[in-house]
Order: sequence, then structure tokens, then C-alpha cells
Amino acid sequence: MSRIATTFARLAGTARKALIPFFTVGDPQLEMAVPIMQALVAGGADILELGVPFSDPMADGPTIQRSSERALSNGVTLTDVLAVVAEFRQTDTLTPVVLMGYANPIERLGFATFARHAQAAGVDGVLVVDYPPVEARRFKETLSQVDIDTIFLLAPTTTETRIQEIAQLATGYLYYVSLRGVTGAATIDVEAVAAQVARIRRQATVPVGVGFGIRDGETARCLGEVADAIVVGSRLVETIESSSKGELLGNVEGLMREFRHALDNAS
Repeated sequence: MSRIATTFARLAGTARKALIPFFTVGDPQLEMAVPIMQALVAGGADILELGVPFSDPMADGPTIQRSSERALSNGVTLTDVLAVVAEFRQTDTLTPVVLMGYANPIERLGFATFARHAQAAGVDGVLVVDYPPVEARRFKETLSQVDIDTIFLLAPTTTETRIQEIAQLATGYLYYVSLRGVTGAATIDVEAVAAQVARIRRQATVPVGVGFGIRDGETARCLGEVADAIVVGSRLVETIESSSKGELLGNVEGLMREFRHALDNAS
């Protein structure tokens, strides 16, 4: 059983929901990536999503776009991200790590090379934002050969046919985008999300997480009552952006504790 599946099974056994934070590797500096990961785990994170910096992050709002720009200005590449995972694995062999990004850096490296290096580093899952399912089949097959999960996004506009197609491909978990638009935008309609998650669950064989726009513990608690996982991205990236070097790790851990407490109070 993969680290991701093991984590969801453990949480289900205690009626808890997964907390999945996202941040961009290399923001504010590359050397802070592993300490940030460790602080997130200390604060109660269950799975870590690491953003691979990219020059055209089309699904991301201004906050995460700026984090990608800062990481790129620091010269951070996909190879650096894999090195960060490998360093993290020296002290943490249990927490699942998912890479989230765009197709171009992976295709430049090549599917087989990327899969081999990701496995060696200790990556557990990969979510490529701009791969529709029809184009992701060969990528999924390559990752499956090295026991890495392929995670897909679903949106409010995803059709029933597309949900079925994606549900058949996905391993690890499915990531439901809780609103139309980019990360960090708008206000979430919890009832609408609950209805969509129920719709997805009728076809899914893996857990369903919800992300985009989750900015406070109360929203996380409400969504935690209908989903298996909550993804926190823009709020965490804002905390990283606004923190001084001396405050950064304490602020990151404190934010995770806030969300962990809220999720643990979900019914």
C-alpha cells in the first residue's frame, strides 16, 4: 500500500480528515523548503503538496503566481524540487509528498527520467494541472511502473462523462476545485461543494479532497464534513510571503495547527 493510501486509511480509522498544505518550492529561498515541510508536519499536515515553479501557472491566482516568480528568480528547477524531497526523506519516511505543477518541466526531462528520479527521491504522487485525461494515460502508465500515484483535478464544470473517465485513471486521491476561477479567488458555496463531492464519490474509488479558496478554519471544518481532505494553498503562501525569516517557521506551523484543530472538529 502506498504512503498516500496508508495515510487515508489511518485517518479514516479515527474518523479524521487529511490536511494537505501547498507551497512553492524555492519561496522564499530554496534552503527553506525542507524546514517549511518539517514545520507543516509538526503543525498537523498529513500530506504535502509541493509546487514546482513554472513561468505560466495558468490555474493559479496572483498569490501563488508571485511565489512561482520568486522561486524562478532564485533559479529553482524541477531537479531542485526532487532534491528537496530526497533531503526531506532523510528525516521523514512516513509523510506522503505530492508534486503539483505543469507539463512543460516534466516533458523537458522526459517521462521515464522524471519517473525514475521521482521514485528515487521519495515522491508519492504527481498532479499535472494541464494534462487532460486523454493526454495523461501514457504519463500515468509510466508513473504506475514506479508505484507513484497520478492525481487529477475536477472542477464545478466537469461533466459526468469526464468525471467517470478521470475516476478510472486517478490513484491516490482526486482533487476537487471548489470554485470557478483561479486559486485564492471568490467565496466557497459549501452546499454546492457538498453536492459535487457526493456526485464525484458515486464514481470514485479513491478519496476526494477539496481545495482552492479555503482561507480559514471554519470553512475547512465545514468542507471537512463532506470531503476526505482539505487543501490549503494561497493562505499558506500568503503567510510565507508576509513572514520575516525569524518568524516564518513558527507562523507556518501555527497556521497548520489552526486548520488541524478546525478539521478535527468536523463531524
